[in-house]
Amino acid sequence: MRVAVTGSIATDHLMSFPGRFAEQLVAEQLHTVSLSFLVDSLEIRRGGVAPNICFGMGKLGLRPILVGSAGEDFGEYRSWLERNNVDCDSVRISELLHTARFVCTTDADHNQIASFYTGAMAEARLIEIGPIAARVGGLDLVLIGADDPEAMLRHTEECRERGIPFAADPSQQLARMAGEDIKRLVDGARYLFTNEYEAALIEQKTGWDAEEILRRVGARVVTLGAQGVRITRRTADGGVDVLEVATAKEETKADPTGVGDAFRAGFIAGLSWGAGEELAAQVGCLLATLVIETVGPQEYDLRRGRFLERFAVAYGDDAAGEVARSLTA
Repeated sequence: MRVAVTGSIATDHLMSFPGRFAEQLVAEQLHTVSLSFLVDSLEIRRGGVAPNICFGMGKLGLRPILVGSAGEDFGEYRSWLERNNVDCDSVRISELLHTARFVCTTDADHNQIASFYTGAMAEARLIEIGPIAARVGGLDLVLIGADDPEAMLRHTEECRERGIPFAADPSQQLARMAGEDIKRLVDGARYLFTNEYEAALIEQKTGWDAEEILRRVGARVVTLGAQGVRITRRTADGGVDVLEVATAKEETKADPTGVGDAFRAGFIAGLSWGAGEELAAQVGCLLATLVIETVGPQEYDLRRGRFLERFAVAYGDDAAGEVARSLTA
């Protein structure tokens, strides 16, 4: 499968303040706050939903096509992604704006003060899918992830017009989008990815119940946190088929950032191998487990032997054998 992944491209600048924000605030002066915090550490992590998903797919042997907008400061990040088997030739580089950036300071009580700079992400609405499909010889699937809202709507409409299958993954942009726009993002998707809260939010904002949504999408893929994932789709006789896959047990919990992106990477990789949805979901769940065991969404390593060993423990030797053949290929 030739898969394009659209979505935000960003870097995270994470700092730690050893004191407490609350102790620095003067109640009588809150109308004129002027504070500077001397921090102990700074971590710069690669992020953004589209690169996170592409990174995971690249680790599993695919070559996904990253689609998004970044600034001229993207060079080092691009090199990293290309070394991990990601096609970055369809990333738009802004001549005026920096790559989107999340800057966050966390105090000793885990309170946070943060800012998000949209930057070049706003130019994603200028990207067309057609030339990308022509460059790679056609697209089998476009995953439309959280991005500039106008870009998400444009990519969805273009996929419909060109008959390119797409998966909808609106995630954090659901909070700011109106019901009618969400309907445009969802309607006709081969897969609709959400967590439980987002699934309920879509129903609330669109006015569509679960049955109506299943009439409009191929399948709903709802991640359930520690409980795994649930996939539902309509059957030929009008019923509903439900598939649930448990998570693979983690060895430690370090950082949940990027876990959902890793699941999507593994799930799409499984589909690309020609596996069924159950096996694809299992691959996604184990990849998500690798992410939660490390700090940062792209800091994990996928060692083939260890991956297959853990897969066999979680899902059985037969399933691990199927994955082994795909990873070898």
